[in-house]
Amino acid sequence: MRTLPRVNPPIWAAVAALLAVTAAPAAGDSHTQAKRDDMTQRHVALGIGGVFFRSEDPGALAAWYEEHLGINPVPTSYEDQPWVQEAGPTIIAPFPADQNGMIPEGKSWLLNLRVADLDAIAAQLKADGVAVEIDPTQYPNGRFAMLADPEGNPIQLWEPKAPE
Repeated sequence: MRTLPRVNPPIWAAVAALLAVTAAPAAGDSHTQAKRDDMTQRHVALGIGGVFFRSEDPGALAAWYEEHLGINPVPTSYEDQPWVQEAGPTIIAPFPADQNGMIPEGKSWLLNLRVADLDAIAAQLKADGVAVEIDPTQYPNGRFAMLADPEGNPIQLWEPKAPE
């Protein structure tokens, strides 16, 4: 099993706070529509269309993401369907290059994936031999765990807190 990088807990808290205050309202709600109406002169991104990164073995890594996280590989034709994610908040958060904490040393990005049941997916991954470290802290916006793919790319799993 791969050893996971140590993560600075205060960074998790900062990201948890950021996620809590930036959670976007559902599409079609009046706040979202009013905001779009105010932006008639500016066009904005509608969502993430893909995540692209370099790999030593793209085929094997795509198969790992499909097997362990249920993310379909890139379709090989226009008739095939890509992985479709559930709607939910998405954070784009640049960090200072010299900041230690959430993003492991030597890496420049971290993939955060929303999950429905953190304990269940962590148990599933561990049964498959994947090292997973569940953060014991319950944050206002949910729970988190860290793992790495076979090439050492950091992945954070996030189980959002259920609305009260």
